[in-house]
Amino acid sequence: MTELSKLKKLNKALYLDFSLEKVPTRNGYGDGLLDLGKKNKEVMVLCADLTESTRVEKFAQMYPKRFVEIGVAEQNLVTVASGLAAMGKIPFASSYACFCPGRCWEQIRTTICYNNVNVKIIGAHAGISVGPDGATHQMLEDIALMRALPNMMVIVPCDYWQTRKATMALAAYKGPGYMRFAREKTPQMTTVKTHFEIGKAQLLKEGVDVCIIGAGPVVFECLKAAQLLEEKNINAMVINCHTIKPLDEKMILNAARKCKRVVTVEEAQIAGGLGGAVAEFLSEVYPVPIKRVGVRDHYGESGSPEELLEKFGFSAKHITQEVLQLVRR
Repeated sequence: MTELSKLKKLNKALYLDFSLEKVPTRNGYGDGLLDLGKKNKEVMVLCADLTESTRVEKFAQMYPKRFVEIGVAEQNLVTVASGLAAMGKIPFASSYACFCPGRCWEQIRTTICYNNVNVKIIGAHAGISVGPDGATHQMLEDIALMRALPNMMVIVPCDYWQTRKATMALAAYKGPGYMRFAREKTPQMTTVKTHFEIGKAQLLKEGVDVCIIGAGPVVFECLKAAQLLEEKNINAMVINCHTIKPLDEKMILNAARKCKRVVTVEEAQIAGGLGGAVAEFLSEVYPVPIKRVGVRDHYGESGSPEELLEKFGFSAKHITQEVLQLVRR
């Protein structure tokens, strides 16, 4: 049985597609902005000299009066966005995640979150899969930085279609929001028909022995790991927790009660990220054994995306090993 046919058999959720076509998640953001440009004249896009990389160039060409090129000045990027939001606009401030929120966290905290204004912060090229750009551009701390801010909502979509839908959902959401996505082409799992709702995680596979909770493109590796675990007679549940704040506490609690063990997977620092959010919640309401898969107090390094994902433990094989250790504990 091929990998594709196994995944199709493994997953029972409606409107999911394992064609294995690879598309950059950032393309979903660019196309989502074009959708918004047609539907909502209050949407504006700001960028810090990275229009092509963040995929906002088509919006800039189509709606030049609603696009602002700030230049290499990220602190100014978010404060201008805050002012536009105060005037009733819906600004999307786009840059690399290492620069925004990395370089302008204090301005986001004070001018956006403290005032609870309707600004959308977009962090592109997040995670170690940025590859050859190296540690300085591999933003791993952004989820923790943004999750800690009062009023800030945090989304980590898994693929192109989910990023496109999350962009639309961000515009409809009232208040500060942060979305991070990767640079590289990654497997397409969802389709135009797959439901997306902020704060509502997606159950991708039922299971009873352990629950694997992932966010971002590594969700695909979580599904592959579940396939490998099936061969070892371990029935793993898989959840795509695309919204890290607010957390889908109901689904996670139900999963913990059913499976009694939880493994989280994220292409970010485990301190303060998805794993931290899940562990904090369950420790208070339903403590179960938890294993967090992510970057452990370490910077990234240069290399191909494939080499780095393998080295830092994001392959299906590595996730499977972590699950087995937890199950056998």
